[in-house]
Amino acid sequence: MIKTDMIITDILAQNYDRYPEETAIVERIPALNAKKQITWNEFYRFSCRFANSLGKKGIRKGDKVVQLMTNSIDWLPLYFGILYTGAWAVPLNFRFESDKILLCTQTAEAKVFIFGPEFIQRIEAVRPELEQFVTLWLFSGPENDCPQWACSVQDFICEEKETPLPDVDLCMEDAAALYFTSGTTGTPKAVLLTHKNLSHACYLENSHHGQTHEDIFLCIPPLYHTGAKMHWMGSFLVGGKCVLLNGVSPKWIIEAISQELCTIVWLLVPWAHDILIAVENKEIHLSDYTLSQWRLMHAGAQPVPPSLVENWKKYFPAQAYDTNYGLTESTGPGCVHLGLENAGRIGPIGLPGQGWEAKIVDKQGNHLFANESGELIVRGPGVMKEYYKNPEATQKTIQNGWLHTGDIARYDKDGFIWLVDRKKDMIIYGGENIFPVEIENFFLTHEKIKDIAVIGVPDLRLGEIPAGIISVKPGAMMGEKEIMEFQAALPRYKQLKQIFFGDVPRNPTGKIEKPKLRRMYAEDKRKDINKLLK
Repeated sequence: MIKTDMIITDILAQNYDRYPEETAIVERIPALNAKKQITWNEFYRFSCRFANSLGKKGIRKGDKVVQLMTNSIDWLPLYFGILYTGAWAVPLNFRFESDKILLCTQTAEAKVFIFGPEFIQRIEAVRPELEQFVTLWLFSGPENDCPQWACSVQDFICEEKETPLPDVDLCMEDAAALYFTSGTTGTPKAVLLTHKNLSHACYLENSHHGQTHEDIFLCIPPLYHTGAKMHWMGSFLVGGKCVLLNGVSPKWIIEAISQELCTIVWLLVPWAHDILIAVENKEIHLSDYTLSQWRLMHAGAQPVPPSLVENWKKYFPAQAYDTNYGLTESTGPGCVHLGLENAGRIGPIGLPGQGWEAKIVDKQGNHLFANESGELIVRGPGVMKEYYKNPEATQKTIQNGWLHTGDIARYDKDGFIWLVDRKKDMIIYGGENIFPVEIENFFLTHEKIKDIAVIGVPDLRLGEIPAGIISVKPGAMMGEKEIMEFQAALPRYKQLKQIFFGDVPRNPTGKIEKPKLRRMYAEDKRKDINKLLK
C-alpha cells in the first residue's frame, strides 16, 4: 500500500528503512568503461551527512543552494541533502554560460554553490560578482582538481561520522526548489516549487506507469531538468533501482538496457530517432541484446511525431508506449498523458493526468471544443507556487488557479488532447495561422529526413513565410527538388517557401532551439525589412 501524503525527504528515509543494502543508483560511464553504484543506505547517509554539514555552516530553512553539475552518482544525494536542511535546491542548466550562471545565482541570492570540474572557468569569469551572495563554494569532482577558492564535497562532510536525520520542520507547503526554465523562448524564468509539488510528482508518475520495486528505470536526460527527475520519482517512491547513463548514443542506451535489465526508459525524441536509424542501418542488431524485460518506453518534452511511434512499434511490438506532456511550471511531466491503455491512439498527448484538470480556451477564456485550436490551460497539485521575484509574469501565467501553458492544442472527437504548437512559434502567413509542428511531423515521415525545424522568416508582403531547416539522415542524399515534390501533398500555404540544409540544434531536453535558428536564418531579413519600413 503506497501512502500518498509523504513529504519527499521522508520517502528517502523509507527506502533506507526498507531496502538498506539494495542498490539505489547505478552510474554508467561508457566512454571510460566505468561503473559506480550506491545502496539506499549509502544514499540516505550521504544526504544526511551533507545536510548536517550545511547546517553547521549556518545554512537554514529558506536559504538557497545552487547545483551546477552534470549527471553523476552524487547528484541526487546532494540534492536530497539540500532538501533535508529546508533550504531550496537550485539546479542549473549545465549548458548555461557565465552570464546565465550569474543571472540565475543572483536571482536566487544563493549562499552555497556546488559545482563540477567542467564549470570552473565559467564560474571564475563571474566569481567576483557571485561572491556578494555566495559564501561557500563546494566542488564535486576529483579532489586534485579542486580550485583553491573552493572546498571539495568529500572534505566538507568527512567529519560527519554520525547520520542523524536533520531536525528541520518541513511541511508540504514549504518551498523546496527553484528551477529555471530552459530559456528556449528568452531569458530563463525562476520557477518556485514546493514540497507538495515534488511529492505529487512521485505519486503522479507511479499512478501513470505502475512502477514496482522490481522495476529498473534508465535515466538519460540531465537531472537539473524536471522531466528526467520527475519520471524517476515514480520508481523512487517504491525503492526501485535507477540507472544513470552518463553519455548518449544509440549503442550505449541499448547496452545499458540489456546489461542492467532496465524495464522502463524515457527517451527524448532525437534519441528514439537515432536508435531507429541505427537499427535500420544495421549498426545495432536487437537480437544481440537482452531486451525482453523492457516493458515501457515513454517519450515527451516536445511533440512526439506519430511517424516515430509507428516506426518504433515495428521494432518493439510487445512494448508498452506512453507519451507525457508537462512543463517546468507544472513540476514536469504528467499534467496530460496518453496512458498505457490508450497506446493504440497515435498522435494525441492524451487526457488530464491523475489529479489534474485541463481545458482548451480561446483568447477570451472561452472553453473550446473538438477541432478548435486554442491555448491549453491546466490546474492541479503540480502547479508551481510562482515565478520567483516576478509577480507580473506569475499573475499572467496563473489565473484562478489555472496555469496558462502557452501551448496551442485541440480536442479530437473523443475528447483526447492534441498538441498543435507553441503559441510563440506560430507563423502568420498572409493572415493564415501556421503551426510549425504540423509541417515538421509531415516531413518526418520522409525516409531520408532525420530532423527538421520550421520557423517563420519575415516577408514584406506576407508578414512571415515558413522556412525549413532540414537535417538529412547519415548516408542519404537530398536536394531542394525532392523536398518540393514531397511537400506537394501539403496545402499550398503550409508548404516551405525557403529550404536550408543544416543541423537542427536542440537543448538537453530535446526541444528545438528556435530562437537560435531565428537569429541564424531570419535576423538579417528582419533587419532589411525594418530599414525599408523606416
